[in-house]
Amino acid sequence: MDNHFWSRRRDRDTSATSVAVIGLGRFGGALAVELARSGTEVLGVDANEDIVQSLNGVLTHVVRADSTRQAALDQLGIADFDRVVVGIGSDIQASILTTSLLKRMGVRSVWAKAISEQHGLILEQLGIEHVIFPEADMGRRVAHLVRGQMLDYVEFDRDLVVAKTTAPSEIVGRTLEESAVRRRHGVTIVKIKAADGEWHAAGASSVVGEGDTLIVIGPVARTERFAALQ
Repeated sequence: MDNHFWSRRRDRDTSATSVAVIGLGRFGGALAVELARSGTEVLGVDANEDIVQSLNGVLTHVVRADSTRQAALDQLGIADFDRVVVGIGSDIQASILTTSLLKRMGVRSVWAKAISEQHGLILEQLGIEHVIFPEADMGRRVAHLVRGQMLDYVEFDRDLVVAKTTAPSEIVGRTLEESAVRRRHGVTIVKIKAADGEWHAAGASSVVGEGDTLIVIGPVARTERFAALQ
């Protein structure tokens, strides 16, 4: 382990964006790689040497370590990172021990993956503010896409979603003021992608063309009904 690197990390500019990802399976590995691609400083940690080797050179730094041991976390300087993501899912005991240690160490922002409601409840009881249910969240998202006409779907709250859909024929050739989408359907069109391939902010005077793609925000049921108008 490069001790010079770890001492340099502790002296880094605290305004820099840095994330430690513990557990580099399908979820944690994909998350870590995407963060690294976006320019984020990423430390990947996993107990599996093969996984560590496969991500060597992809992440900023990747090491093999046992995250259930505080000495290992201390040596890695985990408490210095802006955020720590615990992506451990298959070993619930390791997930709970790791998150418990992170809270005890005073890590500022911890995100943790849960594979069941019971697992998530324990994480919340440990004081984890950001509990992630990737399989359940993806399942709900895909269910809405499968049963409707939406091109994409993102749930922001229990009854607030943003959806991508094709413009229904009833509003084509009309301005948003004329079609009164908000009053008639209870949703708001916020962006329009026209034939030029560019996204444009939607306003009262915006004219919707045939085949235009819309970004719509509203309650779940109303958004699904609007998308189904096609």
